[in-house]
Amino acid sequence: MEYILVIGAYLVGSIPFGLVFGKMAGIDVRTEGSCNIGATNVTRLAGKKFGIITLVFDVLKGVIPMVLAGALLAEDGNLELWVALCGGMAFLGHLYPIYLGFKGGKGVATALGIFLYLAPLAALLDILVFVGVVYNWGYVSLGSLTAALMMPGLVWLLYQSPTVTVLAGLLGVLIWVKHHQNIGRLIRREEKSWKKK
Repeated sequence: MEYILVIGAYLVGSIPFGLVFGKMAGIDVRTEGSCNIGATNVTRLAGKKFGIITLVFDVLKGVIPMVLAGALLAEDGNLELWVALCGGMAFLGHLYPIYLGFKGGKGVATALGIFLYLAPLAALLDILVFVGVVYNWGYVSLGSLTAALMMPGLVWLLYQSPTVTVLAGLLGVLIWVKHHQNIGRLIRREEKSWKKK
């Protein structure tokens, strides 16, 4: 059962909601804008409505596999580990979806869903960090990178869970890896800012 849930989490995480909702708006988000399937690119290309819907579904695909694992493995002595693994696999599904030849998004919204479930207070504080960075500098990528950097410390400070802290660290590293092009543009001061329309 545990392994079925972990594999199922990856398959759920692989669903490219940004591509689906972009197609509904008449746009292939893989070929326009940043060519990313995430909510930020969907918002830029298809508008706020489709961007918000994409964000919600990308968050939920991190949450739902963990909720199922929590319900079905309630008596398992390693419940926290299996739930965390399901969250991590959903995240990997978003980054490397089997349905799109393993070319996916950057994982920020899915990571948000994972930690809203596993460490809600840490996630809410990290949202404030993200909002503060984006409000001050206008760069969604910088907000995402800062939030990813802060999350392991917040999880450890508030929950002292080695499993969830390690998960936060691993997801944070992958988020930074997937943002390597954004990091280059930020260094060169070429990154698009929401403050500079």
